[in-house]
Amino acid sequence: MPRAIRSLAATGIAGIVLAGSAVAPAIAAPAPRLTPQPSTSDRTSPVEARRVDSVLSPKLDWYACYGYAECATVRLPLDYDQPKGATTEVAVLRVKARDQQHRIGSLFLNPGGPGGSGTDIALAAPYFLADDLLDRFDVVGVDPRGVAASENVKCFRSVKDQTRAYAGLNVAFPWTKAEEKAYVASSKAVGKACSTSGRPLTGAASTAEVARDMDVLRRAVGDKKLTYLGFSYGTALGQYYANMFPDRVRALVVDGVLNPNAWIGQGKARNLLQETRLRSADGAYHALHEILVRCAKAGEDRCSLASGDPVASYELVAQRLRKKTLVVDDPDLGRFTVSYADFVGATLGALYSPYGWQDVVSLTEQLLVLTDPAAATATRAQARTAVAQRAVTARQQRGYDFPYDNGLETFLTVDCTDAYHPKDAAAWPALSAKEDKRAPYFGRAWAWGTAPCARNTWTVRDEDAYTGPFNKRTSAPVLVVGNYWDPATNYQGAVGSAALLPNSRLLSSDSWGHTAYGTSACVTGAVDAYLLTVALPAKGTLCTGDAQPFVEAPEAARAEASKSSLARQGEPGRGEPKRLPPVVAPLPVVGALTVR
Repeated sequence: MPRAIRSLAATGIAGIVLAGSAVAPAIAAPAPRLTPQPSTSDRTSPVEARRVDSVLSPKLDWYACYGYAECATVRLPLDYDQPKGATTEVAVLRVKARDQQHRIGSLFLNPGGPGGSGTDIALAAPYFLADDLLDRFDVVGVDPRGVAASENVKCFRSVKDQTRAYAGLNVAFPWTKAEEKAYVASSKAVGKACSTSGRPLTGAASTAEVARDMDVLRRAVGDKKLTYLGFSYGTALGQYYANMFPDRVRALVVDGVLNPNAWIGQGKARNLLQETRLRSADGAYHALHEILVRCAKAGEDRCSLASGDPVASYELVAQRLRKKTLVVDDPDLGRFTVSYADFVGATLGALYSPYGWQDVVSLTEQLLVLTDPAAATATRAQARTAVAQRAVTARQQRGYDFPYDNGLETFLTVDCTDAYHPKDAAAWPALSAKEDKRAPYFGRAWAWGTAPCARNTWTVRDEDAYTGPFNKRTSAPVLVVGNYWDPATNYQGAVGSAALLPNSRLLSSDSWGHTAYGTSACVTGAVDAYLLTVALPAKGTLCTGDAQPFVEAPEAARAEASKSSLARQGEPGRGEPKRLPPVVAPLPVVGALTVR
């Protein structure tokens, strides 16, 4: 993760295109319906079966860890075509089922990223998964190869070399010509380093390799078929598994869905930006616009920004910051700068939360005052302190020089190797500007993150990467969860993925924030029932998010994913209130790292 982050982009906490649409009425958690299983499913291909089945089931030498979990590491083939060749170490963590007598099996979790820690989310599972799931499943998290506690991807020999290469990436996204030039140069430096010094792991950590690891580990924990819940980019991993091993699925849920064909870039789309295919920015823009529209309708009593036109006010702040970066000089907190990219990045960060509308409104109001020379002195002082406090929080969340932080490199290792991208990083300024025209504010923010993936500089490939098809019939139905107002995984990604998978069911929700589980009792209940019984919600079910903009609702806590803090808290007891799942991407834009 880039260092020396000075932006407000880090202050945010962790869509169907219907700007201004009415909110759907609340719907109770749907009663599950038993779904007749197909008499046959597609089969794992002989090539894939030979790859994974030739690997002996590894013995997981579990040991007690973090107070209430068990940990293990295992060495798996670097190349599944050479099962007795070089290996890479993969870390696994499980929280055992409370009721072992009635245990169903193992529930594998992945939080997204790419580069999110599966062991982190598994350790946090008792804080956000339903007690019924915790009773009946061993919850298992795997750190994908290259990530966290697994053997790490490392593209540079030293932190010094990495810091120098990253120098141009320390902006939410480039806006000025000078920033664009520096960003392109750093993107090339990172791409070249990961294609040389980062090998061999950068060429052996595609999503397909992680799916193969997961199949071997499924067998190692004693499960005949996979039970899986994946969030955000974890939905890509889930869909890869479903299509590579279609007859080995017991139950599979994907929430916050990436369409895998758009992720990869099929046919002529290979030369397009990945953002042009995924359209994450469209979801972010329409979520922002809807918040501002609802603010105006709510009136000043519920939304103070409604004293004027909220849509126009947001654009006015953007216009002022495009012309001139704001300098905030607080006598107690210090001196900070706020650029246009910082404003957009902080907004995008806020949209990740179901309560992000609060931050969108307050930040817009504060910057509206600070960019207006005629604003009253007392009002300016209040706004200055509030913005300075946001900036202090951003600085506290940034990366530091020691130890070596490979967050950006794990993200790129998967994305650049899985997917196709334009040839030359120098094309990104023009291409990202076009994205902004389609999806104002956020087009650039989402487009620039893949600049190091330009094919001329990122030359390492995984010869065994999977590129489809993604339309296999699975041995059990796949539950696909799409959120109308998701700022990272556009609702249309869920629609498209459900259309691809012949044995799937789309569950829609008008939840706010990134992913829907934990933000809608309706969605959460349907997912829990499906994982327990493989019973699907009724076709066409539309859930409602528990929190809606400018409607009073208590803010739910987010589960803390830090292993050390969870270990200090200890495992929560049965019946304790649940928190939101710790989906990866509390910072959707940090330098070049755009995470899903």
